[in-house]
Amino acid sequence: MPKRLPALDSLRVLEAAVRHANFTRAAAELGVTPAAVSLRIRDLEAELGVALFRRSGPSVIPTEAGAALAGRMAKALGLIRSAVEACRGAADGLRVTAVPTFAMRWLTPRLAAYHARPDAVPIRLDVSAELRLAGDFDIAIRTGHGDWPGFEATALMPVDATPMLSPALAAGLSSPADLAALPLLPHDDWRRWFREAGVEPPALRFYADDYPTHELDAAVAIEGAGVALLSPRLFGTLLRDGKLVQPFPHVIRGPAAHHILLRPGEARPAVLCFRDWLVDEARRCDDSSMRAA
Repeated sequence: MPKRLPALDSLRVLEAAVRHANFTRAAAELGVTPAAVSLRIRDLEAELGVALFRRSGPSVIPTEAGAALAGRMAKALGLIRSAVEACRGAADGLRVTAVPTFAMRWLTPRLAAYHARPDAVPIRLDVSAELRLAGDFDIAIRTGHGDWPGFEATALMPVDATPMLSPALAAGLSSPADLAALPLLPHDDWRRWFREAGVEPPALRFYADDYPTHELDAAVAIEGAGVALLSPRLFGTLLRDGKLVQPFPHVIRGPAAHHILLRPGEARPAVLCFRDWLVDEARRCDDSSMRAA
């Protein structure tokens, strides 16, 4: 008949005692007294028939057997914690934070497809341009160059932009240089777009107001008040619906990109599956765009 395994609590005490090499510090972590730790270790040694520590006054040194067992317990406890976090995450949902325009124009319209998957979990979406504290989200989608200290960044898609404006305002345009005479909604990349389109405009006319999101720029452009430099990847529906037009084919891309940010060592299946779905969806959209072109 197989022997009964020791109690899990006793093995947790062993792992903490070996890691700290001190019963008092292990007791503080576990919320018990040093005497309780000492008693647990003695009972465990008696149950296993093996010395787990060498005692020399107040000092305790793990034996080879004790260190080996504690090392394997550390791995086992890590797997248990991951399993519990995965279960808890599946019940509570993934906390996803994304920048406003990306959340509205790209992510939200695709979540129905994600939820059709058998491994989908509920999504709790936080829309913000500011990066939240690491403990406040499971996945973040932010725009930049990939240099977020303390996070593992996966590039999702490059930032792209091209002029868009209302059909009425576009009437009469014949070359990119003609755009310089129209009110341009403020954007840092206007001069870059003109240069890449082969134009060095003498001066640019900028719209009086500067809005904090591309979504607001698009709304102003729809009303015919100015020309917005927008992402055809994110605002393609406005082009297809005829609310805006793209008068010239040139699109600037990069060097910034939309990135997925995870905490280092993230291993929860629900988080990794959602990240992989985002990457696959972005790749699928790129393939569709290339076929359309």
